[in-house]
Amino acid sequence: MDTNIQAAREFALRAHGSQQYGEHPYSYHLDAVAALLEPFGDQAQVAAYLHDTVEDTSATNEEIEASFGQPMAETVALLTDEAGDTRSARKAKTNAKLAATNNTLALTVKAADRLANLLECQRGSCGKLEMYRREHEAFRKAAYRDGLCEDLWQRIDAIIAGE
Repeated sequence: MDTNIQAAREFALRAHGSQQYGEHPYSYHLDAVAALLEPFGDQAQVAAYLHDTVEDTSATNEEIEASFGQPMAETVALLTDEAGDTRSARKAKTNAKLAATNNTLALTVKAADRLANLLECQRGSCGKLEMYRREHEAFRKAAYRDGLCEDLWQRIDAIIAGE
């Protein structure tokens, strides 16, 4: 494993500590997202490991920038859900942010993150598939870009459609 990828994985595992992803340690989800992003290169895998750190832990964007550089900190900031009192409020703000960006790395990681969550739902251990189906139209409108990570989007769309 590339040293930057390994450093990002170690940073994320320290930050997430004992957090769980369903019945699994959080590394299960991070490794799944990173595996989906392997064809997209090292930076995509680094972002895969860091994508939930600011949102779900005490890690800050400043720490991401100090360890992984400003471009990666900007990418993680785009991947971090905005504040809001409800999930729908948070997602609306986050989708607006995604719709306005040209950061293809963030958009690719966001698609891989969603696909990893959907694949887990398909395995029957997520319980959120209907929620993801309800959110899909708005999410796709915000995060999809023609020609960018089409294979990930094809898999996402197939799961949403129940194929």
